[in-house]
Amino acid sequence: MPIIVVGNIIAGGAGKTPLTLWLAIQLAAAGRKPGIISRGYGGESTTPRKVGAGATASAVGDEPLLLARRANCPVYVGADRVAAAQALLAENPDCDLILCDDGLQHYRLARTVEIVVIDRRGLMNGWPLPAGPLREPASRLLSVDAIVLNGDAVAPVANVPVFRMRLEGERFHRLEDPTITCSANDLAGCKLHAVAGIGEPQRFFDHLSALGLDCETHAFPDHHRYASSDLCFAGDAILMTEKDALKCGGLTTLPIWVLPVEARIEPDLARFVLEKIDGPTSA
Repeated sequence: MPIIVVGNIIAGGAGKTPLTLWLAIQLAAAGRKPGIISRGYGGESTTPRKVGAGATASAVGDEPLLLARRANCPVYVGADRVAAAQALLAENPDCDLILCDDGLQHYRLARTVEIVVIDRRGLMNGWPLPAGPLREPASRLLSVDAIVLNGDAVAPVANVPVFRMRLEGERFHRLEDPTITCSANDLAGCKLHAVAGIGEPQRFFDHLSALGLDCETHAFPDHHRYASSDLCFAGDAILMTEKDALKCGGLTTLPIWVLPVEARIEPDLARFVLEKIDGPTSA
């Protein structure tokens, strides 16, 4: 069973989940039947479980819940990724490959392809935890199959295939009713609060600024569990990432506008992965 691990060597988010989602969609379009496993960070589950209908971020984690809602493939969580993969395959025997969102350092899990995501923060001070952000030495990058640079990131090593990812999104939808949408122009002139509890909140704030929006920004830790007091703002509306919005229903009377993003990756990473799994296609 081919296993594709999407990870990083720094602690915190760098864009693994949007990349995992993109791969799941692209590989399914190519005729494969992917399944996704994740640790379920921030969730309460201690044993492997499916992220099914009715699952909540507090139970399974915010990122797996987002993947389950958008990837149209089975998603399972578990601190033991091997056990999570076994549970997924037992209930979905038609799956023909597994994507692991995070887990580069989960060495009990065999892997066919390793992909590392690096954002514009790079390797920061280059020191291992706790003095720096590195889970492993920078030399670990020399052994991965591909590096995906999120945004304006710079490749820290040579001789490893490099792909570039950009996260694009321009249209917002209301949290309580995704059929209600608006553009950035519709929000111009409003007193806006931007909330982000992701790996690098400034990335979301910069995205909003690039859309021409002026917001009061509020950064929270990655995977933050929101309370009503966190969203006690005076203004016209709150802008959020999809990941944050999963945990904020009913916490404020202000309208919450959610900005979904889509990954765009060049060159064709899905083809690269399939060739790693199946061998090069004939000319």
